[in-house]
Amino acid sequence: MKLGDNIFKLRKKQGISQEKLGEEVNVTRQTISNWELGETAPNPEQLKLLSKALKVGIDELLENEQYNMERNNKFNYIYLGAMFVGGNISWIWSFSANRFRNNEILFITILGILFGYGIGLIINGILEKMRKEN
Repeated sequence: MKLGDNIFKLRKKQGISQEKLGEEVNVTRQTISNWELGETAPNPEQLKLLSKALKVGIDELLENEQYNMERNNKFNYIYLGAMFVGGNISWIWSFSANRFRNNEILFITILGILFGYGIGLIINGILEKMRKEN
């Protein structure tokens, strides 16, 4: 996605008019329109003001690949960690109970991993919501 498309999408999401955004970034409404259409682009100082006004980081505004990769890796660790903990807890419980057969222990462990994945989804959702509020 282009910078102009991001500006438009984020501005609409915030419910801000071009005029209001222009006031916050110290440019005219026409300048905001030109940015959104991709005819011109903001300078670095305007990018800083734009990111504050739209409540996103500059990397997110520019859709910086490195930023997206780091963010995705962070959330992958959350999923993997939650799945590992869920699987291990269920395996330890089912194995130490001494009343399950091997195929039942495997099934319980898989359920634990799936439960861990669900916990990872919840944690990820909470972190995303917190990130958007900041």
